[in-house]
Amino acid sequence: MDEGKSRARGNGRELLDPLFVSVRLREVFSDHGRLQAMLEVEAALARAEARCGIVPAAAAAAIAACCRAEAFDVGQLAEAAGRAGNPAIPLVMALTALVGDRNAEAAAFVHWGATSQDVMDSGLILQLREVLRHIEGGLEQLSGLLADMAERHRGTLIAGRTWLQQAQPSTFGLKAAGWLSANERHRARLAEIRPRLLVLQFGGAVGTLASLGERGMAVAAALAEELGLALPDLPWHSQRDRLAELAAVLGLLVGSLGKVARDISLLMQTEVGEVFEPAGPGRGGSSAMPHKRNPVASASVLAAAIRVPGLVSTMLAAMIQEHERGLGNWLAEWETLPEICVLAGGAVEQMAAVLEGLEIDAERMRDNIGLTHGLIFSASAAMALAPHLGARAAHAVVEDCSRRAIAEDRELRDVLAGHPAVRAHLTEAGLDALFDPAKSLGLAGVYVDRVLAAWRERR
Repeated sequence: MDEGKSRARGNGRELLDPLFVSVRLREVFSDHGRLQAMLEVEAALARAEARCGIVPAAAAAAIAACCRAEAFDVGQLAEAAGRAGNPAIPLVMALTALVGDRNAEAAAFVHWGATSQDVMDSGLILQLREVLRHIEGGLEQLSGLLADMAERHRGTLIAGRTWLQQAQPSTFGLKAAGWLSANERHRARLAEIRPRLLVLQFGGAVGTLASLGERGMAVAAALAEELGLALPDLPWHSQRDRLAELAAVLGLLVGSLGKVARDISLLMQTEVGEVFEPAGPGRGGSSAMPHKRNPVASASVLAAAIRVPGLVSTMLAAMIQEHERGLGNWLAEWETLPEICVLAGGAVEQMAAVLEGLEIDAERMRDNIGLTHGLIFSASAAMALAPHLGARAAHAVVEDCSRRAIAEDRELRDVLAGHPAVRAHLTEAGLDALFDPAKSLGLAGVYVDRVLAAWRERR
């Protein structure tokens, strides 16, 4: 296949993108998407200045009519951007020439009073608005799936695990509620940063709009209205906290999704076998081992969770910008933030696909609680003996009985029943109650209900 045709058709990413990123968001940040966003800013600027009496209405219409990305040669713009230092400069030149071919008078008003960073930053904000819509929609779907899972499995017994070892009984519903609670916090964080993030960038050369004189603020307000963005208190060319905040929030989101993916992949291990990613033709197989059923979607989410933190650190480092316009650090954002966005979007999509068809083996979960021959109930036994023996002595008794249970391959309950200190204070019925998983769940059900109530109230 011709290499040039391959690059032109898919930007060289067709092979791996479906594994890791949101294809929809990759389109938003494609060359076409980036150019179109900047052109939308140029068209809106012309209309805004026409409203303020600076640009003739006919000229604004002529400019807007030319603001279509497909009218420009991406290759030529890319080559020129390498010399100019950013893609906005050659784009404005090409737009001016295109408008001039149709209306020489209108060409004089292209990009009037703006600077290249105004066009690139405001165009980026338009792209990020699409990112928020897409990811927020995905989070809403995730919350619905997790709420249903938490409710259905409110009482489904599972071994709670600490340091990868069985600890005490819990419920799968509580695990799902934990995932849901984190997801809801990320949804709230994105909603909270919306008004801070979705703002216009328009300041001219050094952020004073001096080229527009007394009409600068009127043009800025009209431009913000044209683009459907808020008007900030002042231009933010070298104040990058808004973008860094989005990067950080998406980093937190991907981290939580990575935690879900890690849990699911561990529960899918052959020796555990409590949950399984959805099965399907060509999904999760192995080229060498026909029996394999791999957690492929979880692997993709985990890969994003590994990659995104480094990208977030780049965005944080890029905040240190010199004076009124940074040197190099602004450029460092151009590929970094889009990559964070497409990876986060991809992680959300992959996780939704997993949760929608997650296979849950409740019987295996309960059976696995019995693997330790009752050791999973040792903490409950120690707590029951503590009022009679003291906490330290009770712990020592149960610890000694646990060692014996392991050495003699016996049930801990039976070993405890033969210990004099235990017989003196606990009845057979009392011991039976201690080793009943359903009576060892503490506030698991209460916590699930609290999370579900908060989710329902928010909706």
